[in-house]
Amino acid sequence: MAVYSFAEVAGFTEVAFTWNLENYRYLWDPLYGTIFKRTLWLSLIGTGLCLVVAFPFAYYLARYARRKTLLLMLVIVPFWTSFLIRTYSFLIILDPDFPLLRALHRLGITGGGTILYTEKAIYLGVVYNYLPLMILPLYAALERMDWSLVEAAQDLGDNAFQAFRRVTLPLVLPGLVAGSLLVFIPLTGEYLIPVILGGDNTVYAGQLIAQQFLEARDWPFGSSIAMVVIAGLTVALLIYAKAIGKQEQYG
Repeated sequence: MAVYSFAEVAGFTEVAFTWNLENYRYLWDPLYGTIFKRTLWLSLIGTGLCLVVAFPFAYYLARYARRKTLLLMLVIVPFWTSFLIRTYSFLIILDPDFPLLRALHRLGITGGGTILYTEKAIYLGVVYNYLPLMILPLYAALERMDWSLVEAAQDLGDNAFQAFRRVTLPLVLPGLVAGSLLVFIPLTGEYLIPVILGGDNTVYAGQLIAQQFLEARDWPFGSSIAMVVIAGLTVALLIYAKAIGKQEQYG
């Protein structure tokens, strides 16, 4: 991929390895900058939404749930089916004639408008498909916690929020960061969910890469886009490794 990113198209299908930077210069066009920003926004918001839903569930599962095995099974069950099938199922759920959506319309929750082929549909698909990847690392970190530390903090004068901030959050931070990376990394190149649930209304980096390889047949330019995404992910992973290393050193 890195080698192809420095090549150029020769004729209709041939690739000439000329070792130039033209493909990367094209990416300075504001059009591609908008697509990268939109992709970053999707990754950040999608990760945040998964975290907001996953943390309370994982906390309840680790500390209070009686039937942990059953609940964990329900979390894992979606992985028994294809990612493609799970995404296509939302075409039925979000159809205006589907009973659930009609009930939401009557309650005024959806505002009476359609959800399908909008950013709302994309985020719903993201949360549903990626939520287990956030729950499992958080649950593993919370399950290993010594809850007597939280009780001790409260006995020494901390309220529930202070005990969570000073004790629980630092102890589960590795699981939180790991879950966030498991969601954030694939979202930067997500292709299926925006195509199926978003239609052609929005374009993200994954779609742009696919278009260059499958439609435009410009493999060098598609490779340069992919390398930019990979470089951004490498920076994120290095920051994560440094943060975890500091915590292990001083924790």
